[in-house]
Amino acid sequence: HIHPCFVWFQFLQKQMKPLCHNFSLLLHKVRAVLKKREYGAKYTQNNFITAVRAMNEFCLKPSDLEQLRKIRRRSPHDDTEAFTVFLRSDVEAKAIDVWGSHEALARERNLRKEVERELQENVFRNQQLLKEYKDFWGNTKPRSGKRATFLQGPGKVVMVAICINGLNFVFKLLAWVYTGSASMFSEAIHSLADTCNQALLALGISQSVRNPDAGHPYGFSNMRYIASLISGVGIFMMGAGLSWYHGIMGLLHPEPIESLLWAYCILAGSLVSEGATLLVAVNEIKKSARQNGVSFYEYVMQSRDPSTNVVLLEDAAAVLGVIMAAGCMGLTSLTGNPTYDSLGSLGVGTLLAAVSSFLIYSNTEALLGRSIQAERVQKLTEFLENDPAVRAIHDVKATDLGLSKVRFKAEVDFDGRVVTRSYLEKQDIDQILTEIQQVKTPEELENFMLKHGENIIDTLGAEVDRLEKELKQRNPEVRHVDLEIL
Repeated sequence: HIHPCFVWFQFLQKQMKPLCHNFSLLLHKVRAVLKKREYGAKYTQNNFITAVRAMNEFCLKPSDLEQLRKIRRRSPHDDTEAFTVFLRSDVEAKAIDVWGSHEALARERNLRKEVERELQENVFRNQQLLKEYKDFWGNTKPRSGKRATFLQGPGKVVMVAICINGLNFVFKLLAWVYTGSASMFSEAIHSLADTCNQALLALGISQSVRNPDAGHPYGFSNMRYIASLISGVGIFMMGAGLSWYHGIMGLLHPEPIESLLWAYCILAGSLVSEGATLLVAVNEIKKSARQNGVSFYEYVMQSRDPSTNVVLLEDAAAVLGVIMAAGCMGLTSLTGNPTYDSLGSLGVGTLLAAVSSFLIYSNTEALLGRSIQAERVQKLTEFLENDPAVRAIHDVKATDLGLSKVRFKAEVDFDGRVVTRSYLEKQDIDQILTEIQQVKTPEELENFMLKHGENIIDTLGAEVDRLEKELKQRNPEVRHVDLEIL
C-alpha cells in the first residue's frame, strides 16, 4: 500500500515544478540587471575636487580653472558657506591640455615636489633660527590676552594666592630660624610648597587659553588639569614628605624651643592672610557653581575648575595647619615638652598628604576623559531622539574636555523616508514623474537612480549638519559634535 502522504507530496511536486522554473528565470534576469559592476573611469569622472587640490595635484593656475564648470556644494563646517568644486574629469582634461601629455604632467609634478621639499627644509631652518633668536632676546610677542586671564576668575585667585603665600613663607622661615620650632618649619615648607604649586597653576592657566592648532585640534584646556596634577604630586613630595621628616627627627632628637612669641604673631598673620585667600577662592567657586547650575560640593568634587580647586584646598589645609601648629606649639609652651611640637609637624604633613591625594585622584580622573553626568547625557540624547528624522540613537559618548567644554559623539539611525520626503519637498514632483515615465531601459533606470540617490545623500548630510548646529545652540557647553550615520 502506498501511504496517502506520499501521494499528496507527488501531486504538490508536479504542481510546483513550473512555478519554480519561472521563479528561477525571473531571479536570473534580476541578477543580470543588478550584477556587480567594475567601477572604472565611468563612475569616477563625476568625483569632485576643490580648487586648491586642482592646482596642487594637476599643476594648474587659477586662470586655468576659470573656464571650467563650477559646482556649488554644501560646506561641512558651521562657520563657512557653500563652496565651489570642479569635476575631476574636467580638471584632468584641462591639465593634459595645458601640459600636452601625461608624461609632461608627471615631470612637472616631480619638479614641484623637489621644490616643495627644499622649501620645507628652508622653513625648518628658519624656524630653528627664530627659536634661537627668541631664546636669546626673549619673546616680545604681546601677551595682553594672557594678562587679562589673570585679572579675573581663576587666574585672579591664583595670583592672589601666589603673593600671599610667598610673603607667608618668608615670615614663617624667619620665625623658624628664630625659634627652631618643628611646627613652624612645617608651616614654612607648607607655604613654600603652596607658592611653587600655585606658580605652576599660573603656568597651566596661561597655556590653557592658547588657541587650538593643527597638532592640538581640541585646544589646550587640559593644561590646567596637568598643572593641578603636578601640583598635587608636589604638595605630597615637598609638603607632606618634609613635614613628616622634620616631625620624626624632632621625636627622635628633641631639642628645647626658644621663645614662641614671634611665632604666634606670624601664625596669627598667616591665619588672616590664608583666610582671606580662602575666602576669595570660595566666592569664585560659588559664582562658577551658580553659572553651571550645580552645588558648591558638586563643583569641587567634579573638579570643574582645577586651578581654583587647588587654591581652595591648599588654603583650607593652610588654615587648619596654622590652627594645628599653634595648638601644638601652645602645648609645648605650657608643658615644656617639644614632643607636642613634633606631633604638630606630623599632623600638618598628614593634612597635606590628604589634600594632595584628592588632587591627584580628581585630576587623573579628568585627564582620563570622564563622562559627563547621566542626566546631561540623557538630555542630549532626548533632543536627538525627538527629531523626526531620527529613528534611534546608539553608542552615545559625552566626554568632559575640561573648563565646561563637552565633546559629544553618537551613532544615529536616520529614518530614510523622512530624509527622502525632505528632499522631495524641494523638488518639482511633476518633473520627476516625467523622468520616471521616460525610463525604458536598465541603463536609463540606473542613471535616474544615480542622479537622485546622490542628491538624497547630500540631503542626509545636510540633516547631520542641522542636528549638530542645533545641538550646539541649545547646549553651549557642547563644543565638538560627531554624529555617525548608521
